[in-house]
Parts: sequence; C-alpha cells; structure tokens
Amino acid sequence: YWLSKGEHKQFGNDKAGVKALALWAKKARVSRVIFESTGIYHRRVETGLADYSISFARVNPRQARRFCEGAGQLAKTDRVDATMLAKMGSLLQLKTDEPKSETLHDLKQLATARQALIKDRTAAKARLAATTHRLLSQQIKRRLSQIERDLSQVSDLVDTIIAADAELRAKADILESIPGIAKVTACAILTEMPELGKLSGKQAAKPAGPAPISKQSGKWQGKEHIQGGRASIRRAVYLPAVVATRFNPDLKAKYEQLISTGKCKKLAITAVMRKLIVMANALLRDGRKWNEKPA
Repeated sequence: YWLSKGEHKQFGNDKAGVKALALWAKKARVSRVIFESTGIYHRRVETGLADYSISFARVNPRQARRFCEGAGQLAKTDRVDATMLAKMGSLLQLKTDEPKSETLHDLKQLATARQALIKDRTAAKARLAATTHRLLSQQIKRRLSQIERDLSQVSDLVDTIIAADAELRAKADILESIPGIAKVTACAILTEMPELGKLSGKQAAKPAGPAPISKQSGKWQGKEHIQGGRASIRRAVYLPAVVATRFNPDLKAKYEQLISTGKCKKLAITAVMRKLIVMANALLRDGRKWNEKPA
C-alpha cells in the first residue's frame, strides 16, 4: 500500500516479486517499507530490499494487530493489513532496521532445528521410560541415537559457521568470556539480538524483555513487571543467569543483595538476566572480554 497515493499492489514472495516490489518502492521514493516479522517468510523481502538500498522496518505481528484494533479496524485482510502497516509506519515513525546477514539467518534456522531436536529427545526419553515392550524400546533407542547424531551435526556446523566469520567469532569469544554464558547461549544472543553492542543499557534490556515496565496512575503506584520483548532471548538467558548467581562475582553480589532486601528469588534472577544482557552489550560495544574486578 502506497500511503501518499492510496494505491494497492500485490507481489509474489519470490525473487521476481521482491524485485518488482523494490522497483515500485524506488519509483514511489518511499522513506521506508513496513512489513510484519514472519520468520522465514520475510527473509527474502528483507534481503531484497537491502540489495536495492531501500530502508525497511520489521513490525511484531501482535503490535501491528493491536494498532489495527486501536484504530477501530477489526477486519483482517491483506489489503487492510497493508494499509494499516503503512499508517503505523507513518504515525509511529518506526526506526529503520538493519538487515540480517545470510549467515545469521542460517544460524537462526540451525538454532531452531536444535531446539526441535532437544524436544524430540525429551519426548523419546519419556516414551522409553514408560515402555516395557522390547521391540518398542529398541525402536526408541535407535531414534535417540539418531537424534544425538543429528544434534552433534548441527552443533558442529554452528561452530564451523561462527569460526569462518571473523566478526561473529570475535563477538562469540567476548560473550563466552562472561561466566554463565556458553556456546549455545552466545549463539542465541548473536542470532536473536544482532544489534547488541550498538545500544545503550536501557535499549539493550528492553528488546529482551527483562526490563521492568512501570505502572502508575494518579496516586496509585502498581508493581513493575517484565512484559513483551523476545521470548527466545529470555529462554536462552534464564539458565545462564542462574549459573551466574553462583559463578559470576558481579552478578552473584547483585543477586545476594536483592535477596537480602527481601526480594523473591524469581525477581532476583530476572534482575540478573537484565544485568547479564546489559553487561554483554557493554562488552561487545567496547570490544573487550569480561575480566573479574580486582578485590
């Protein structure tokens, strides 16, 4: 939807369609193209627009839907969605997003595959524990062996891809220097938050979700809660934060200080998650590894 002219067009999500979209956007001299973040389905659009030097902004589908509802638009069709996305981009002045490299897209797919394999392994182990039939036990054990081989191949390929990219390798080394963060978490941070290292402390915490959201109206002051953000990052950082409360001196002190003031453990761990992300952002920004402060 071309906002200034009120013109609709439809393009196929293939190479020819993206090229036609880019040429149309060039002709329209648009300041920015807005589209919903849809995983693998927006990858071709993002790459194509970047190739033609056209600015774009990815929008969370839930945020886009809330905008439609707030504007009184309850219908949902392709034409309606395109119109509302264009209006959303204009009214909210959405910031321009940086295109992800093909390497990061590949790492994202491998990380997703790894999570699926881990779920398959957990389910297979549960079935094996509940199975007494010999044939079924043998089949499940063969399936578990195959899953372990697949996991090993995925992990090896991730290591190879990161090792072959000098910038990613340097960032991974910095992240892995932080007590609590290992290879898997470092890879998740690099793929899910490629902008990390270019943000302020507050900006770094907000996309991940651990930043507290204030609730206040008149004299009423509600409790702050975390809300929104990228769930994948929160899942990836939770266990490293738990480990950091034991082995990272800075974060251990923060955790114990919160517990000593009466904060519940879950809240304290959430605060450590936030601090872990802010710390990673600062180290990546400065291009230096973590080192323990002298006593």
